Amino acid sequence: MIRRTSLAWIVRSQERPPVIPLMGFPGVQINHTTLKQNGFNWGVQFWTLFELARRFQPDGIFTFMDLSVEANALGLPVTYPLHESPTVEYPLVKMEEDLQAFYHLDVLRDGRVRVFIETLRLMSQYLNILRGGYCIGPFTLAGLMIGATDVALATIENPDLLHKTLRFCTHVISRYAAALCQAGADIVAILEPTAVMLSPRQFREFSGQYVAQIVDSLEAMPVLHICGNTTHLLDEMVATGAQGLSLDSAVDLPAAARRVPEEVVLIGNINPTAVMLYETPANVYRATCDLLEAMAPHRNFVLSTGCDLPPETPLANIQAFMDAGHGRPLGATPEVAPEAGLSIVKAHPEAIMAAIESTWPTPSINS
Repeated sequence: MIRRTSLAWIVRSQERPPVIPLMGFPGVQINHTTLKQNGFNWGVQFWTLFELARRFQPDGIFTFMDLSVEANALGLPVTYPLHESPTVEYPLVKMEEDLQAFYHLDVLRDGRVRVFIETLRLMSQYLNILRGGYCIGPFTLAGLMIGATDVALATIENPDLLHKTLRFCTHVISRYAAALCQAGADIVAILEPTAVMLSPRQFREFSGQYVAQIVDSLEAMPVLHICGNTTHLLDEMVATGAQGLSLDSAVDLPAAARRVPEEVVLIGNINPTAVMLYETPANVYRATCDLLEAMAPHRNFVLSTGCDLPPETPLANIQAFMDAGHGRPLGATPEVAPEAGLSIVKAHPEAIMAAIESTWPTPSINS
């Protein structure tokens, strides 16, 4: 697959490491929306991301992180709390025959899938920074379909069913990821958190080879994200062909940088809870500066958080992270000026807000 550019080239062309925190959820504090509203309405989700981009001026921004999107499109039962991430309630696949019920489904016709595609379309139209989307990883989606415990057992007791499920998941994910690329995604991050339980050999067999197929199909720059301590999987993650590895705070990032090729970009990895959620702005600033100093010898680095930030993350802590990343003194940036962020948008904020509002349905007296 021919891609538009290389993530490593973009990173090396900058005077400082790009700063791209994974910060969709905390944006609900700015526009007083809920996670559920953002998950069901692309105008609301883009509004939230637009306000985050305007306020903090990152070098890139991702859509909301949601591991239930593809599972929901396949008909798995999902709960939608008002202020928490959606979750799959229980699996539906116990044997090969159960898979057949999913083969006729077109995930691109699902309403929540369209939310994320259309959000990216608005991002591409109005934001002048790197725009990223997410798709689930094949082993993680298989875990939702089969069950977390059963998918682990299947690597030993029922690999045939697991491989059939993984092939199906890879097809579904590739189709969704292609739609994200067509909508304007510069980066597509593959979220494969369930794979952290695998050994390197198991990862190669049950995740890596399928992730590589998705990576090969992408027009956007591919990134692989696995939560937790993935130090034992670094070589196999590189082998997928992903241009970037998004690593959690449990990974020693400078040590990882000494292991991976220079053309693979490392993304991370300030702790999203222990630091970003619970520390003071001064300590967030200090931790971020320490990471920047430790990664200074390595040009293949994007400053980010280890995972998506919790919704209640203090906005002052995000600002402290951004101040450190941009080389400013702590507190040097005002909260929001009327013309803040004009360099990162393609139209005046008033015009963008009018476009956002046009996506909201008009209430009907008969509805």
